[in-house]
Amino acid sequence: MSKNTIKTYVLLAALGGFFILVGGAVFKGPGLVIGLFLGLAMVGGSYWFSDKIAVKAARAVPVTEAEAPGLYRIVRELTTRANMPMPKLYVTPDLQPNAFATGRSPEHAAVACTQGIMQMLSEDELKGVLAHELSHVGNRDILIGSVAAAIAMAITFVARIAMWGAIFGGGGRDRDRNVFGELALVLLAPLAAGLLQMALSRSREFEADRSGALLLGTGEPLARALEKIEAGARRIPMDVNPAQAQAYIIYPLTGRKVNAGRLFMTHPSTEERIARLRQMHPGAARF
Repeated sequence: MSKNTIKTYVLLAALGGFFILVGGAVFKGPGLVIGLFLGLAMVGGSYWFSDKIAVKAARAVPVTEAEAPGLYRIVRELTTRANMPMPKLYVTPDLQPNAFATGRSPEHAAVACTQGIMQMLSEDELKGVLAHELSHVGNRDILIGSVAAAIAMAITFVARIAMWGAIFGGGGRDRDRNVFGELALVLLAPLAAGLLQMALSRSREFEADRSGALLLGTGEPLARALEKIEAGARRIPMDVNPAQAQAYIIYPLTGRKVNAGRLFMTHPSTEERIARLRQMHPGAARF
């Protein structure tokens, strides 16, 4: 088990434990279950239809093997090597070099490439990118991200209920309550949940880099691809819904993003990703 996988489990456990802490402190009762149920219901729909939502948001169109024989050849080679089913393949009209994968399972997966990435990268660099995206599918990252999003949303839901309850005088008879402590928890809980969720997203990107490099036997093609994609993302704007931006291999709004610090980033720094890839030995099982 890799360090990134262990980190994923720790972050998910931290999110779940933090939810129990917040719900228990605020409700001390059935409201905790209600918050979790609503969070799961809202995010569950997004997870189940994740492929359709992402493809539509990206304005992606399906391509046939006759239209994109090179793309099909690369993906078929990688999926055969990884013992995975062939995903649906899409191309978006964007000139920025980028790509994403989505779908609730390997049997219901979709991989989309922009026009820009297919024009800018060499075949082995594109193979590195597609190995990364297929690793997201194989590692069930859509499921992991959906679970994290459900818990984070439930924490926010519980916190907002507590805030409105405090505004309208709920629980005023309990003199033993620490009002200031509860207020701080209500205000800081959604922020803390968001930070944990972003840390989880960064961990999954590192893991997809590692898994993709292992699939190829080297991290160099993906490292070179990330250099080109990062430069392209800074130079070529891309119109994408911020809610879908974290699905791409490089954050597509990089060119207009305000740097708020690493804690608030959904992707690790490209420099660190490249450095880790180039530290891998051919065929190595870990960084």
